Amino acid sequence: MEKRDIPYLNLEDTPVYKKNEEILEVLFAEELTAVAGNFIFCENGMDFIENMLDLADKFKWRKIYCWEPELQELLSEYEFPFYKTDKDFEMAEVGITLCEALIARNGSIMVSNQHAAGRRLSIFPHHHIVIARTGQLVMDLKDAFELIKAKYGNQIPSMISTITGPSRTADIEKTLVLGAHGPKELFVFLVDDFS
Repeated sequence: MEKRDIPYLNLEDTPVYKKNEEILEVLFAEELTAVAGNFIFCENGMDFIENMLDLADKFKWRKIYCWEPELQELLSEYEFPFYKTDKDFEMAEVGITLCEALIARNGSIMVSNQHAAGRRLSIFPHHHIVIARTGQLVMDLKDAFELIKAKYGNQIPSMISTITGPSRTADIEKTLVLGAHGPKELFVFLVDDFS
């Protein structure tokens, strides 16, 4: 048997990703947009509500659902109409949820079942709106898991998942279809300060 040199001596020391020089918000926005998501930066709660009003008008939304007490308080403060319960949920057009983290490297959103929205609100309505704070924006998946560990300690949520763009499939004749098994539109609001 002939002995050969190892062809890639430093392969394990080579970084998987190239070094990022961009601001995290910019990288996240670029990556989210690349997978057909929509990114909206808001300076405060009023800015968020103004953007929500524009979207609701543009898409003619009437059935907007929000089960997160913190977000309900904000929406109520500005008298933005929404459903607090799952009444007529089969008619839901929009689900507004929080998230655990935004992952800049690939434009993904980390969610869990620990929020009041549970699992349904991010999957069933045709439009999913995610609200995140700037402190939830991280570079990589490992950083997102660090946020989860810091927040929940030993009580890790039973469901942790990542969302990368609207739902999609290319099962039929290799034609890409958005919204096949879930939301066809995804909006991520990065809010600097809710007050």
